[in-house]
Amino acid sequence: MRITTRHLRTSVVLLGILLLTSPAVASEETWPFEPEKDAFSKRALLDLRLLNEREAGENGWIRVDREGDFLRGDGKPIRFWAVNTGVDRGAWQPRPRWPGEGRPDLAYHARWLAKRGVNMVRCHSHINPDPASQNIDDVNRSECEWIWKTVGAMAREGIYTTVSPYWANTMKSDDAKWGTTWKGQHHGLLFFDATLQKAYKAWLETLFTTRSKHLGGRTLAQHPGLAIFQIQNEDSLLFWTVNNIKGVPARELGKRFGAWATRRYGSLDKAYRVWGDAWSENDDRAAGVVAMMNVWNLTRDGRAKAPVTPRHADQLRFWTELMRDFNREIARYIAEDLECPVLVNAGNWKTADTILLEDAERYSYAVNDVIAVNRYFSGLHIGAHRGWAIVNGDRYTSKTALGAGALDFPLNVKQVAGRPLIVTESTWVFPDENAFESPLMVAAYSALTGIDAYYWFATGTNDWTPPRSANGYMPSQTKWLCMTPDMAGQWPAAAYLFRKGLVKRGKTVVTEHRSLDAIYGGKTPVIAESASFDPNRDAGDLPARSALESGITPWAFLAGPVTVTYDSSEAKSKAAKLDRLVTRTEGGVSVRSITDELLLDTGARRLTVNAPGCQAVSGHFPTEEKVELEDVALTVGPGAASVIVVALDDKPIRTSSWILVQVGSRCRPTGWTTKPVTIRPRGGRPVEGREVTSYGRAPWRVRSVLGRLGIRNGAVKKAVVLDMNGMERERAKIELRGGRLIVALPRDAMYVLFVK
Repeated sequence: MRITTRHLRTSVVLLGILLLTSPAVASEETWPFEPEKDAFSKRALLDLRLLNEREAGENGWIRVDREGDFLRGDGKPIRFWAVNTGVDRGAWQPRPRWPGEGRPDLAYHARWLAKRGVNMVRCHSHINPDPASQNIDDVNRSECEWIWKTVGAMAREGIYTTVSPYWANTMKSDDAKWGTTWKGQHHGLLFFDATLQKAYKAWLETLFTTRSKHLGGRTLAQHPGLAIFQIQNEDSLLFWTVNNIKGVPARELGKRFGAWATRRYGSLDKAYRVWGDAWSENDDRAAGVVAMMNVWNLTRDGRAKAPVTPRHADQLRFWTELMRDFNREIARYIAEDLECPVLVNAGNWKTADTILLEDAERYSYAVNDVIAVNRYFSGLHIGAHRGWAIVNGDRYTSKTALGAGALDFPLNVKQVAGRPLIVTESTWVFPDENAFESPLMVAAYSALTGIDAYYWFATGTNDWTPPRSANGYMPSQTKWLCMTPDMAGQWPAAAYLFRKGLVKRGKTVVTEHRSLDAIYGGKTPVIAESASFDPNRDAGDLPARSALESGITPWAFLAGPVTVTYDSSEAKSKAAKLDRLVTRTEGGVSVRSITDELLLDTGARRLTVNAPGCQAVSGHFPTEEKVELEDVALTVGPGAASVIVVALDDKPIRTSSWILVQVGSRCRPTGWTTKPVTIRPRGGRPVEGREVTSYGRAPWRVRSVLGRLGIRNGAVKKAVVLDMNGMERERAKIELRGGRLIVALPRDAMYVLFVK
C-alpha cells in the first residue's frame, strides 16, 4: 500500500494519556546501515511521490503571492523540501577509493528523492568558459547540458529546479587572451565590470534559449520545471573580498563612485564639501576617481576606532545601489530579452558585519522576487584539509542547536516582507555529531516562521552517501554531507510535516521597519541574526524615531516570524511581548512558539512539538526519561534521539488510520574513533573537543534508540516495521491496554507504520 484516499477513514478516539516505563539500558549499541537499492515497488508502504505533481510545472510557472509565499501555476500554495545535487555532472569515471559506486542515474536519483519528500533541487553550476580553450563570450557547454538534463529528469518526478550558474570563487580568466585586467581576482567584478557583465549575458543567452532533447525539445526559458534562477553565488561588495579589488578594476570602481557622487550632489566638488577630506588621500579628483575605503571602516569595529563621516554612508549607499541596479537589470534581461518568466533571486551571501551591513545586502536583493541566504551549522574543525576533508589528527567540537548553539540555528533569519526566503545551502557539517537534530528542527521552524525552502547540502550520489574518501583518491572522510542516515534518513516525516503544514505558521513576533538613511548611516537594527547581538549594547544606536526603545533578543527568531520592511519609517516597528515566550531557566533558555506548538528548552537540550497532526521530540537524554505529548507518550534514553510521529491522512493523530513513527539518532563510520583533546583556536579561548584517531570506513553505524512509545488512537490496529525503502520488514509487537497501543522503538530501523 501507498498513501492513498483508501486510508482516509473515520477513527474512534480513545481517552487517556500513556505513562510508559522500560528498563534503562546504558548502551552504545549500533546497527550497520546497509539498505538495499530501492526498487520503487508498488508494495512500498511509505512513498511520498504522490505529494508532488505528476510533472513539475504541469500547472504553470511557480510564482509568488502578496504575502511572499510560493504558489503553483494554478494558484495553489506550495512549499519546497530541497536538496543541492551534483549527480551526473561532468564525465563519470570510477575512483579507487569509491569502490562499488555505479554510474550516475538521474532518473533513479530523481525518483529516490521524490519518494522521500523532495520537490526541489538546486544545480549550483559554473557556466563561465574555460580560458584554456574558450573565448570570454563562450559558455561552458557541459555545465549547460547538465542543467538541462537535471531540469528534465527532476521535472518528470514532480521536482522543481533552482539554477545557480556562477560563482566568482571558481571563475578563471586569461587577461592576455581575453583582453581583461583582472589578474585572476573576480570577486565583486560582476556588479560593475562591463566586460564581465556582457559575457555573463552571453552565457545566459545560450543557457536559456538553446533547445534541448532533455527538455523535450524546449528551451530552458520555456520549461516551467525551472522554478528559481539565482544570479550568482556567494559574492558581495559588502564582504571582505571587496578589499581584493585592485589595479584597473579598483580604478574603474572609483570612477563609478565619482560619477555617482556627482549625480547625488550636483558635482564632485559639492560632494567633497559634504565629505570633507576624510579618506581622500587615494582619490584622483582630477580624473573623477573616488577611492574605496576598506570595508572594515563600515563595520562596528571600524566605526568605533575611526571618525564616522558622511562618506561612510555614501560609500555603503553606492555599493548597495550598484548591486541592486545590477540585480534589477539581470531580472529584466531574463524576463524581456530571453522571454522567461522564472522567479529570480539575486544572491545568498553574508557581509563583513552582520549587524550593520546585513540589511543593506538584503535590500540589494529585494529588487528581485526571492531572498536567499547560505548558512551552515557546525562546531570547530581544525585540520589541513578542513575545507573539504577529514583526516586522522583533525580536531573538532560538536555544537547542539538544541542547547547553547540555538542562536546559531541556520533559520534564525529576518525575512523581507512580501518576499519568499530560501536557504540555498545548509547542513549540519560533519564531523559534528548532532546532525540527528536537524530534520525535525528545520521542518518545524520552517513551518512556524514561513521560511519557504531549506536546501540540504549536498549530494553527488544516486541515493545514500556512504562513508568514503572526500575525493575518491586521498585517504580521508568526506565532509559536506546530507544523504546520511541521521539526515536524509529522517526526511520522510520531516518533509511531510513541513509540506503539509502540520505545524502552524505563527503570527509575526517582530515587525521591523528600516529607513535607508538609518541603514547607510550605521544605525543599529532592533534585531539581528548574529548570536552575539546584544539587544542592549548593540541596539544602543537606534534611529531617533524608532518605535522601540531597545533591541529585541535574538531568541525571538525561535518564537515566530521576524520580518523587515526597507525604505520605511522606524516608527512603524513593533514587537510582540516576548516575556511569555522567552524565559530564563536553570541552565538555559526556554522558548515557546507563539502558536504554543513548539517548545525549545536549551537547558534540557530538548525540542518538543505538540500539534494535532504531528507530535515529536528531539533531544539529548542522559538517562531514561518520560516525554508526554498530547496523544503520544514515550520513554527514551539514555542517548540522543529524535522521534517524530505524523498522521499521513490529513487527520489528527488521535483519529488517524495511517501514522508514521520515525526514529533518528547519531551515526558514525564503522571504526570511527576519537580521543578527548583541548583545542586552542587561533584568537579564541581553549575549548574541549575531540581528535580523530581513525576516520573509519563504510558502512555507517547508527546508534540504537532505546525506548517505548504509545499512541492514544482507536483507529489503528497494527504496527509494521519498515526498511529504508518503505517496505514491510516485520510486524511490531503491540501491547493493547484498554485500547491503547504500545510498541518498543525499533533498535535497528527508522520507520514504524501504524495502520488500520
